[in-house]
Amino acid sequence: MTQPHTARTVNGSVSHWFAQEGLPEPREPLAGDASADVCIVGGGYTGLWTAYYLKKAVPFLRITVLEQKFCGYGASGRNGGWLYNGIAGRDRYAKKHGHEAAARLQQAMNDTVGEVVRVAADEGIDADIHHGGVLEVACTPAQLARLKAFHEAEVAYGEKERLLFGARDTAARIRVAGAVGGTWTPHGARLHPAKLVTGLAAAVEALGVTIHESTPVTEIKPKHAVTPYGTVRAPYVLRCTEGFTAALKGLRREWLPMNSSMIVTEPIAPELWESIGWEGRETLGDMAHAYMYAQRTADDRIALGGRGVPYRFGSRTDNDGRTQAATIDALREILVRFFPALARTGIDHAWSGVLGVPRDWCATVTLDRSTGLGWAGGYVGSGVATANLAARTLRDLVQQDSGQGTATPLTELPWVNHKVRKWEPEPLRWLGVQGMYAAYRTADRREATSATGTTDPIATWADRVSGR
Repeated sequence: MTQPHTARTVNGSVSHWFAQEGLPEPREPLAGDASADVCIVGGGYTGLWTAYYLKKAVPFLRITVLEQKFCGYGASGRNGGWLYNGIAGRDRYAKKHGHEAAARLQQAMNDTVGEVVRVAADEGIDADIHHGGVLEVACTPAQLARLKAFHEAEVAYGEKERLLFGARDTAARIRVAGAVGGTWTPHGARLHPAKLVTGLAAAVEALGVTIHESTPVTEIKPKHAVTPYGTVRAPYVLRCTEGFTAALKGLRREWLPMNSSMIVTEPIAPELWESIGWEGRETLGDMAHAYMYAQRTADDRIALGGRGVPYRFGSRTDNDGRTQAATIDALREILVRFFPALARTGIDHAWSGVLGVPRDWCATVTLDRSTGLGWAGGYVGSGVATANLAARTLRDLVQQDSGQGTATPLTELPWVNHKVRKWEPEPLRWLGVQGMYAAYRTADRREATSATGTTDPIATWADRVSGR
């Protein structure tokens, strides 16, 4: 019997990752009006990686990063620690620009996993990185059919190293109860999100980039980033705010802040690990419509996430990661369903965060050469690696526009300067998201009791309505 969460479960406090490491020493807020060559709004992975690569490429650039709380407060310090090669919108880009263009985007994502691992090593950032790949499993006939189709599609986009497993070979890696198949790619690694983002912030500062924390930007306009403490003027203002974009003036309907929630167990005893396996420390996902994601941490816990309450009315965001009791219980139910031996294992921490979802579910990177405004995001939960590729692309776009560089293979990728329509106004936005995830949960329940290998029509309908 699954035990509910207990009163000792820490709820919120940003995330387990920061609770474990301790919150960083606060940096000074902006002290008044200032100027820069490049102003970056947002101190998460996208903003920090962009500052890193720009400063490396052009050391004399004056770069200022503005962060509303502290570096990593958003998704960069709350995610599941999946550094992997998934990118939102690839199939849509294939339809619009052709299969070859989308395959180049996929290859760039494959390479990005190794790029993050390389830079972390070069900069001495110990982020508990383990390059064990990604294992995704199927637990029903319908999931197995989707898994096989997914595997074939990934191979068609150039992933020749990907492997397809039956039930026995899947269990040889991780013994997930009821798993009937799996697919594995080497293009993935487990990491500690807060260690990566705090290490990256320190590396950026050491290069000479100025970071102001506790400095919320209220409005972005050409050559201006407006804060309560002053305005930073710069020829280039780059928006790297992901799930917090809706808080900026005029951008409430730009990207929807989708909630994702996580739990982390107490450290798991060696004898229980013997029953689970997971010696390769792959990141773990599944093929459910309301999917889960998990990792075996460096200190032998399981950190597991999924969708709880997916969206707050009016594009509101949470308060320091606090999540609902029902969500904690639902995630714990997934944990025990996957690993029944953990039925009595305690949950030490639970938290939530927001990720950015564009209306067409496509990640994008853009520089408007007429205004100097740029942005990247809409990662739909695949941002740990995608943020790095986006940052290197923003670097190349800024260098190209300023005359310090020319077009590069990255600036020619199909997600560059992709335009997305806005989300519907409330209450349509709230009703649509709530209905979509209710449909996905219903489809998962129906598929769990079905012997057919067909995706439930409710999920197919939800995909069409949502634009996924």
